[in-house]
Amino acid sequence: MKTLLLLICLPVCSYAQIVTPATKANFGVDADVRANYFNSLLTAAGDDWYVNSSGGGQNIIDTTGAAAIVAGYTSNVATRSRTFSRLMKQNPFSVLSNRLLIDAVFHRDFHGNDSTIFASGSNKNGMSPAMWSCPVSQNIPDKNDILDVFTHVRRAGPNPIDSLWLFGGVSIENTTGNRYFDLELYQTDLYYNRTSRTFNNYGPSAGHTAWSFDAAGNILTPGDIIFSAEYSSSSLSFIEARIWVKRSALSITPTQFRWGTEFDGDGTSAAFGYASIQPLTAGAFYTGLQSGNNVWAGPFSLILGDNSMTSNYVAKQFMEFSVNMSKLGLDPASYSANLCGSPFRRVLVKTRASTSFSAELKDFVAPFRLFDYPVVDAYSDLIYFCGTMPTVPLTAYNSNSSAVYTWSTYNGNIVGSNVGSTININSPGTYYVNHQLHSSCPVYSKDSIKILYDPVCLVLDMQINSIEAVKNNNGISIQWQIKNNQYAKTIQIEHSTDGIHFTTIRTMDGNGHTGDETYTFLHSGSNELARMLFYRIRISDENGREKLSVVATVNNSSTNYQVFPVPSKGKVWVNIPAGNIQYNLTDANGKIISMQKIYSTNTIQVPIKQTENLASGIYFLKLMNGTSVITKKIIIEN
Repeated sequence: MKTLLLLICLPVCSYAQIVTPATKANFGVDADVRANYFNSLLTAAGDDWYVNSSGGGQNIIDTTGAAAIVAGYTSNVATRSRTFSRLMKQNPFSVLSNRLLIDAVFHRDFHGNDSTIFASGSNKNGMSPAMWSCPVSQNIPDKNDILDVFTHVRRAGPNPIDSLWLFGGVSIENTTGNRYFDLELYQTDLYYNRTSRTFNNYGPSAGHTAWSFDAAGNILTPGDIIFSAEYSSSSLSFIEARIWVKRSALSITPTQFRWGTEFDGDGTSAAFGYASIQPLTAGAFYTGLQSGNNVWAGPFSLILGDNSMTSNYVAKQFMEFSVNMSKLGLDPASYSANLCGSPFRRVLVKTRASTSFSAELKDFVAPFRLFDYPVVDAYSDLIYFCGTMPTVPLTAYNSNSSAVYTWSTYNGNIVGSNVGSTININSPGTYYVNHQLHSSCPVYSKDSIKILYDPVCLVLDMQINSIEAVKNNNGISIQWQIKNNQYAKTIQIEHSTDGIHFTTIRTMDGNGHTGDETYTFLHSGSNELARMLFYRIRISDENGREKLSVVATVNNSSTNYQVFPVPSKGKVWVNIPAGNIQYNLTDANGKIISMQKIYSTNTIQVPIKQTENLASGIYFLKLMNGTSVITKKIIIEN
């Protein structure tokens, strides 16, 4: 039995009334996660988050590995505190039951010692994410503790111009009292760094991306969106939409929606903030419910805040809603030439302390991605042929059946059709592929592949005879010799700090000299923190054929980064070589005590902050230089 929700009122009550369970774009909005069910009754069809019965409806979330995850919850209780995500089961822009599916994601929040929460204090909507502060861990009220979140975007028909619907779901720890949450949608690739506990990649306009308009009110560029909801102990009592704008934009009359009465930024005089909006025409554009008692929680089960596991929701624990983005004027197809444009890129779900939009923020689910589709990769099993040139298949790697792949060439030859995830060619040359997510979409990504052909089948006798790497005062001196050097077109010097993952640090052209040739290169790798450094040489001829040298190693250990005195009864010092270095001093539990960034052109001795005030025990000093990290143990006997 579902609990029906009544939306009390937006500024104009006729705009959005939520009174019954609903099916929108063949997706059930009834606070039940099961496909082929509607309002607790079995139906012949109807999509939803998961499926556990027969019928025409399908699950939208990929449930691969769900049984193994739940089995792990039982055999290893510690795994219950872990987060994970699952994406849409279907390919992006595929058509299911005559509806165009765009994207979907399920995300499980951290449980137990939650590391994605806001610190107590002044964290609020309207602030720049750069100003939000987050603790290592902190208790939050049960009613603010997010467990899982769901997001799905689809169209009401098979075409990119059909109504765009956004579906959301949130499960929460405690169901008593009023609960407040926000679904915030970012245009930038916002992400949360758990190590530094900071948000990064936020927008350029006071931490967000602002919507912009021309003088006539037409949308020029989209920005961030937020949907704020309030659930009372019995129903969904309020929900509203806002967009991030410059305050001065409120004087413009938009063509896609109307301004509401609210505007909140970082303070009363903020130049940017979230302004409420309303659709141009009356009629429902929100739907929503909260679950009845004993509703199935899905194949991943439900992990509660105390790390206990259950298979079902209690009454009002799962809250589900939908928004008609087209009616609200936020559909890219209504304001952009790109019918397949993304209405946003990242989703951040947050809870608040009270009904006020600017109330203190509590829990959050770290920003997760939508509309981040794989780009095309043109691929062939072989790219070099000699003697005869056969018919060769070229494949669009990372392909999906709903996308369109169109191939072209200016100096080769395509046999048969040039459209498809795989084509055939019978001539050397460079081949290009354009990737469209849908036939009505513009090109989303491109790639190319070069097919080489040698009619003589000459075996190139190009070799790297030797390679040697030696450390000196100026860095690492690398020397190698190439046999038949005249065939070497390009030379790449590759470097690694683990002997497994190599990166190119220098690419040079062959010098064209005939016979054996010796090359040298100086790398300032002695400033790195790794104890061992690894080098190798890669050479290629004019046809793209390559030869790779053996790996040369260098012992990079030295008296640098030495900590003294050990043990210490007061201040501790560390030798720092030239370069950009950052250190973190932590206790045995990983809690950061002090940190500092240091730049020097010479080796210097640096005092470690706060060591003279530490209790006796063992501490750790982590030194970082780019991707290189070394850890030193410190013993304090105060």
